[in-house]
Amino acid sequence: MKISSLNLRGAGCAKAGAGVRLNHTVNSQNEIFMRAFVFPGQGSQSPGMGRDLADNFPIAKAVFDEVDEALGEKLSDIIWGEDADALTLTQNAQPALMATSIAVTRVMEAEGDFKLADKAAFVAGHSLGEYSALTAAGALDLSDAARLLRLRGESMQAAVPVGEGAMAAVLGLDLDAVREVAEAAAQGDVCEAANDNAPGQVVVSGSKAAVERAVVIAKEKGAKRAMLLPVSAPFHCALMAPAAERMAAALAETTIAAPSPKLVANVKAEAVDSPEEIRQLLIAQVTGSVRWRESVLWMAEQGVENLIELGAGKVLSGLARRIDKRVVGANAGTAADIEALLASLN
Repeated sequence: MKISSLNLRGAGCAKAGAGVRLNHTVNSQNEIFMRAFVFPGQGSQSPGMGRDLADNFPIAKAVFDEVDEALGEKLSDIIWGEDADALTLTQNAQPALMATSIAVTRVMEAEGDFKLADKAAFVAGHSLGEYSALTAAGALDLSDAARLLRLRGESMQAAVPVGEGAMAAVLGLDLDAVREVAEAAAQGDVCEAANDNAPGQVVVSGSKAAVERAVVIAKEKGAKRAMLLPVSAPFHCALMAPAAERMAAALAETTIAAPSPKLVANVKAEAVDSPEEIRQLLIAQVTGSVRWRESVLWMAEQGVENLIELGAGKVLSGLARRIDKRVVGANAGTAADIEALLASLN
């Protein structure tokens, strides 16, 4: 079904359009280098995501069908069901978010009659979103990405017994200050800066006792807020080493092509397109910090002015201008969003 044939006008579409007021230039080649597509990470999931696309576009339905087949179960029933707890389980949330992002991407490409590389200089994804970015850019096969993310979720959950690890958000301190907090809190345990999301928004991860100490120390050092996060495991820290080993074995057997456009990698915060380097960076990402703030800053320095989030939620598009005032964030997760986005891209 064509987007133009859907009844998307009115308040819903106007709202979507308001979120995609992108910067423009006259030269189309320059526009490519002013744009990047980005893909959300865990926490952006919500029951029902992608359902309107699957109901109206066979190309989107085919994405969810392929992921179901790759996993040997109906993950789509969990995505479109009412059990938010089942969807939140990391082994479900990771492939589910990827499937939704790829459904959005494929509808956008089909309706707009272009490939991502025709419209953007880079792709990037937050944590698991890096797999979505690589799949969208043709570096990973969809079925392989689904199986890798299921394994990644299971391995990360199994790496640390429930209750022995934790993560906490620290607001109002910069990355260097949070690193000092983590070092002071470690006291022989693991406590590391895991996600550098935006100025004054850093997440620490590690042993539960150490992270609890970090919350107290951060407040003493002037953090506006420091609070434990409702997560099931301490992601992106040294405690994830067993998961990194399992991912290394799986990735060694996975075909990876050069992405087009290039990937701005989480742990490197700059563009890469070498399949072997990408393989190694995906392994390092399991225990390494997500350098999202630095990644956006790097893209801005290359001339990127528009950061378009494809998939569920608006987390990354919301962070864009907080990171660099030159960058405008937009998002597309529904048919209405895609219609408004295509109008801006054409």
